[in-house]
Amino acid sequence: MNFAITHKIFSIALSFLVLILSLSLTIEKHFCGETLVDVSIFSEPDNCCDDSLEVAKSDTIKKSCCKDEVDILDGLSEITINSFEDLDVIHQQVLFAYSYSYLNRFEDFSNRVISYKNYSPPKLIKDIHVLDEKFLI
Repeated sequence: MNFAITHKIFSIALSFLVLILSLSLTIEKHFCGETLVDVSIFSEPDNCCDDSLEVAKSDTIKKSCCKDEVDILDGLSEITINSFEDLDVIHQQVLFAYSYSYLNRFEDFSNRVISYKNYSPPKLIKDIHVLDEKFLI
């Protein structure tokens, strides 16, 4: 029973690990000068200065003090699954020997004969601890 619960927890943890590794994130940062104004993951960052007003006021485009920085965290696009045949012969033998010895560690106790199953202890005629007045503390 304990092995089954551990197996389920381990399977769920591995599936979450594969899910997290396959996600991709885009982190957008907005700077005004050297000061970080806003960081966003799922939406556009807030703009501190309006570039469209500067263009409308003058015909020449002025260089803005604001800058946007985009960090892209790529997830795994392909998950490779290696098979037993992809390993070297020596690695195959070591893996087989290790798994064979590990699986044979656990014995099946359901078929064992318990010789003392119907044993009843002898009846106590006198309680020796009370007679000798010796008690374990």
